[in-house]
Amino acid sequence: MANVKEFSVEEKLSSLVALQKIESNLDEIRVLKGELPIEVADLEDEIQGLHARQIRIEEEINGITEFIEQKKAAIKEAQDLVAKYEKQSENVKNNREFEAINKEIEMQQLEVKLCEKHIKDANEEIAEKAVLLERAKKAIANKEGVLTNKKGELEKIITSTEEEEKGFQDKAEEARSHVDPRLLASYTKIRNNFRNGLAVVPVERDACGGCFYSIPPQKQSEIKQRKKIMVCENCGRILVDSDLNDSVEVK
Repeated sequence: MANVKEFSVEEKLSSLVALQKIESNLDEIRVLKGELPIEVADLEDEIQGLHARQIRIEEEINGITEFIEQKKAAIKEAQDLVAKYEKQSENVKNNREFEAINKEIEMQQLEVKLCEKHIKDANEEIAEKAVLLERAKKAIANKEGVLTNKKGELEKIITSTEEEEKGFQDKAEEARSHVDPRLLASYTKIRNNFRNGLAVVPVERDACGGCFYSIPPQKQSEIKQRKKIMVCENCGRILVDSDLNDSVEVK
């Protein structure tokens, strides 16, 4: 059975420091991108919503237009009936027939007026919808202009940092393979707890390099001995001495 090499605490700490420095470089690149990726995604979602609103308004206008055409056809039909009944009234034989025809004429004339009112109301509704449609189109144009600018900014940053970011990602993957799995899990958990992503920090000016909590002289001495993993009592970050931290270089 092959012997598995046991790494010393100092070697484990060196691996952690290297990983932290590499991932801090990646963090700097992400900070350079800032909120742009989120802003681009939000704008794309917003534009998609505006396009859906535009389509819905256009469909509503089409539906109202069809309604108007139906009412126009109803007016034409009623007018034709009025003309028919007026012609019939010339040949009536008695008052009862005359009154019945007049009643039919009145009914069709009322139908014409009702259809005309419906058409008037529908045209007013179309005018209101047209205003909403124009607003939606202007909003889309504005948002698309902003999106184009944001994408351009993001693309420039990506282009200028792509090779560097890929290099650090490869280095980070390599560095993780050299870190003890349980220590790596702790490191990742600590790193995720802080916005700046610092999980491994040096002791600087007698204080934690992460939260600036004062470190007692006895604990500083233990940290410098590199015999065991030491953490800050205040923030929980892994502490290393400044000499070890400075000795690890990442290009």
